[in-house]
Amino acid sequence: MLDFKQVKGMKKMKAVVQYEYGNADVLKYTDVEIPKIGENEVLIRAAYTSVNYADIKKRTGNKGKGEFPLVLGLDVSGIIEEAPPNSTLLKGDRVIAFPKNGSYAEYVVANEQLVFKIPHSLPLEKAATMPTVSILSYILLFEIGQVQESDTIVIHSAAGGVGSMLVQLANLAGIQNIIGTVGDLGKENYVKALGADTVCTYETFTQEVLKLTNDQGANVIFDSVAGEVSNNSLDCLALFGTLVQFGNSSGEAGTFKTSDVHSSCRNIKGFSLGTTRKHNPERLAPVAKKVLKLFESNEVTLPVAQVFNLNDVEKAHKLIESRSYEGKVLIKINHSL
Repeated sequence: MLDFKQVKGMKKMKAVVQYEYGNADVLKYTDVEIPKIGENEVLIRAAYTSVNYADIKKRTGNKGKGEFPLVLGLDVSGIIEEAPPNSTLLKGDRVIAFPKNGSYAEYVVANEQLVFKIPHSLPLEKAATMPTVSILSYILLFEIGQVQESDTIVIHSAAGGVGSMLVQLANLAGIQNIIGTVGDLGKENYVKALGADTVCTYETFTQEVLKLTNDQGANVIFDSVAGEVSNNSLDCLALFGTLVQFGNSSGEAGTFKTSDVHSSCRNIKGFSLGTTRKHNPERLAPVAKKVLKLFESNEVTLPVAQVFNLNDVEKAHKLIESRSYEGKVLIKINHSL
């Protein structure tokens, strides 16, 4: 539990705090104490943070229960303000990071294993689009899905942050047939511009995939929606294919029979970046290095849908919930960085 006692004389910062679960209006822009670093931790002066659908689920209490007061936010770009002795990180280093107690704040603390230096040629705003979605997408595509150039793949929610990155990485890797799904075909041109060959809706993708593959099905399907989308994905997953499940933005669980898997030699693999950050953080540094190079060279990029100020987080959450955006939604925290 975070300690936000208003102690006289303590240095303060602005943060967005919630004291109860609920709608976006539970997010309160307020003064809190600047956090202190512990062993193997650094203090970061935040420049930008991204808004992810996981933030919405956590705000409403649909992503596990936490203790109040609570600060949301998964990742941050910024400048090292304080580092422990003998650290490889120094004051003034430009970094991206996964803070330990949320990122909707002017200063955040992060474990050194979850902090990654960024090149000076990479703007902090651009860097802020990438930590969660890019590292996650790279692991999903190449380590979990183990895609091959000859594969047909399906990427659900292809216009979202992770979807946008998965499409680009798959295109860069030369994947033969990339199919993206969206809730609104108004996003079709956006997803095709990222590198998708075909874009369809959640209502029609099963039939479209079977038609495009001569009833063979997709080799790998990336699913962050769950519910009926997972069920329908199994209806168009090829023999020996893999369903990669990494979220449930629908709020519903997908279901399947064991015979759907063993008799067809298909796999269902799960992955959570949050679990990996907590239990296997050393896995992330090599991936961060690879995706940072891709961003620095402009081989991949994530379009910014909109940038909000820290005191406008409520509006940012409403935009995410509307699903009427393409790319990443960012919060600008410090205007001097």
